[in-house]
Amino acid sequence: MGPIGVFDSGYGGLTVLKEIVRELPAYDYIYLGDNARAPYGNRGFDTIHAYTLECVQKLFDLGCPLVIIACNTASAKALRTIQQKDLPRIAPDNRVLGVIRPTSEMVGTITQTGEVGILATNGTVSSESYPLEIHKFFPHVKTYQLACPMWVPLIENNEHESDGADYFVKEYLEKILSESSDIDTLVLGCTHYPLLVKKIKQFLPGGITVLSQGKIVAHSLKDYLKRHPEMESRLSKQQQQQFYTTDDPPIFDKMAEIFFGKKVTSKKMLTK
Repeated sequence: MGPIGVFDSGYGGLTVLKEIVRELPAYDYIYLGDNARAPYGNRGFDTIHAYTLECVQKLFDLGCPLVIIACNTASAKALRTIQQKDLPRIAPDNRVLGVIRPTSEMVGTITQTGEVGILATNGTVSSESYPLEIHKFFPHVKTYQLACPMWVPLIENNEHESDGADYFVKEYLEKILSESSDIDTLVLGCTHYPLLVKKIKQFLPGGITVLSQGKIVAHSLKDYLKRHPEMESRLSKQQQQQFYTTDDPPIFDKMAEIFFGKKVTSKKMLTK
């Protein structure tokens, strides 16, 4: 038996882990942030796949039979290849899940107009993963995408609640909403973005729903474990959490507190 692994290219996945722990507190978790090689957003498919696979393997080596890729870019550009080609070769009994599919499964049940905006990184937008996944479940839903390259730096510089963030929040919201007056749902397609929710809602007109991924992914994982008792029985339950970073642990720990909402103590994980 082993922990649930949660991987992200940086800190954003901690917003997902926070909600998973809240929903499923009994389990053990190991978080790995590949901070030394972040951000992934502007890297190519092959590089993102190689980095993601290496980190997934690290979590397998630490005893995790189930890994959640809590990174939209890695979910978009690496998850399917890992599931279809790598897992049968390296760990056929283990499982790797992402964050895009659970969110896409929810969208059509929330929008009333059938028009949805997706705010994400350049990498996630260019992958077209959200439009493709949403169309599978809800062919009638129309999607509009926008990359928001300034939002992650604002958050990682701890400026997301400052007055200086207002300009960039308003700019991107105005751009996405100018695509259609019927957009009634906005998907925050980056796990950093929940830290901007207050600002986003402040500058949104009424009647628009904002979807953050943490609670959706946590609920989806709970449902997955109910449907897969063979995996659930392999998970340890001592309510323990461990944190690893490929960068400097003291720097990670300071930043992680912003995303996770409480103090963490991490260890260094070496990569190739």
